[in-house]
Amino acid sequence: MVAVLVLRTPVRGRLRVAYPRRCLSSKPDRPFVRHENLKFGQQEVRHAGLWINGHAVEAAAGTKEEVRNPATGQLYATVASAGIDDVEAAVQGAQKAFESGEWSEMPPRARSRILFRAAQTLRGALPELAEMESRQTGRCLREYQAQLGRVPEWFEYQASYAAAKGFEGRLPPLVDGADHVNLVWRVPLGVCGAITPWNHPLLIAAKKIAVALAAGNSMVVKPPLEAPLTVLRLAELMESAGLPPGTLQVVPGSGPVAGDALARHPLVQRLDFTGGTATGLTIARSMADCGRVRAYCAELGGNAPVLVFADTRSVEEAVDGVAFAAFVASGQTCVSGKRVLVQREVHAEFREKLVAKVKSLRLGDPLAAETDLGPVISKSQLLRIEDQVRRAQEHGAQALCGAQRPSAERCALTDVGYFYEPTVLANVSCDNPAFVEEIFGPVVSITEFGSEEEAISLANSSQYGLGGGIWTEDVRKAHRISKKLQAGVMWVNCHHRNDPSSPWGGFGHSGIGRENGPEAFDEYTTTKSLTIRTSDVRENWFGNPDARYS
Repeated sequence: MVAVLVLRTPVRGRLRVAYPRRCLSSKPDRPFVRHENLKFGQQEVRHAGLWINGHAVEAAAGTKEEVRNPATGQLYATVASAGIDDVEAAVQGAQKAFESGEWSEMPPRARSRILFRAAQTLRGALPELAEMESRQTGRCLREYQAQLGRVPEWFEYQASYAAAKGFEGRLPPLVDGADHVNLVWRVPLGVCGAITPWNHPLLIAAKKIAVALAAGNSMVVKPPLEAPLTVLRLAELMESAGLPPGTLQVVPGSGPVAGDALARHPLVQRLDFTGGTATGLTIARSMADCGRVRAYCAELGGNAPVLVFADTRSVEEAVDGVAFAAFVASGQTCVSGKRVLVQREVHAEFREKLVAKVKSLRLGDPLAAETDLGPVISKSQLLRIEDQVRRAQEHGAQALCGAQRPSAERCALTDVGYFYEPTVLANVSCDNPAFVEEIFGPVVSITEFGSEEEAISLANSSQYGLGGGIWTEDVRKAHRISKKLQAGVMWVNCHHRNDPSSPWGGFGHSGIGRENGPEAFDEYTTTKSLTIRTSDVRENWFGNPDARYS
């Protein structure tokens, strides 16, 4: 017997009509306003609005913020900054879109076709998006050309999984299955919120958007004011591929205003956040303070250990791998290798070769093909890194290289951009700030270990547990150690590998919940259970002492 049952799940919350909003131009389907462009030297300055209900609109209060190129300090764009009223309009529009059923009740295979079309559309826009990412974050163009080329895969994977597997129901075998049938199936949650960071603006937003939409939800995304432009462009591309208006809303704004409003909104059924641990705790408190019970996924800080064993295939290969783990994106990723633990037998050789490798890295214009490292995101972030390195040195750390801003001879943009020399710190004890804290920049520490047990103990001496790396040729050792490390994402003889099919998330202060894979799809849906009594025998609890209760 095959039972197919399709029900529409009840919608929670009361719908209110959003107030009329002023579109930015005669082309309301464009997030960037061409006729308001200005000139700043040779660089065009664009203005971007909020993306609500398929239109680019100004913030209700008229607020705008600047987006500056961290490499040059020049104004790259201005963007409307959402307030509470704008978040309200976005959530209400997303709720209306969800209730309409145009997307939420569309068959999964039909949604899948639209998401595959969106992936192809995204591929065609990758050159534009890569340059936009580089200009707004300061990260090297080469990095974004490599990274963004894989972003469409998230839409394809989640669309395929939803169409082929995600919504399959089941018939659990009941204890007394003779006269009862239990049907269980998955349904979307409703309006979901996402608060995304500036270090991987498009990739991290796309990871959340792809699974939320594949699951049939509507989504409101609050990207960072420092780097909102590619997420706004993605929303436009999604709708050009056939996504109904209102299903994906994008409201750049400050965390304390727009982010807090999104976290507290009664119609938001799930919130997905990537960022610092302190901010993640603040968001959790906001949701608790407003008396709302809802799902929450938080991918937070990291302080990844990288364990280099004496039996690694070659020290040179391990040095190259650790340099990539630590300094790609100028060390501004949540799984960057920060605490490099090296076995005593190869410690001296590894340390010497790592310092030589780091000194050879080239700082400069992120758009230039020869540049290895760009700036950090902002002046405030630069000052924070300087303070952390200073405190590490005060606690006994020795700088083997770096620990300062580059000279003009080393980096022509050092006087205008937010550059920091890639830094290697030695003599770092377990209570040193460089070992305890996440330094979100191009800074690593080296610590020597003797035994395997000591390496595991050092690696786990952290409040974080997101990423971790192991360099060894012994597959048994790699497997044995990986089971003992408190990290949710680990690599052996590589780093930063990421795939839409592989779950991503951490332990401890690195967060809760998982991105990617079936795990993420399950978190963006929930189950409904229906038990049907099939017996023809009359039931009478109050008239039959032997009547069944459960």
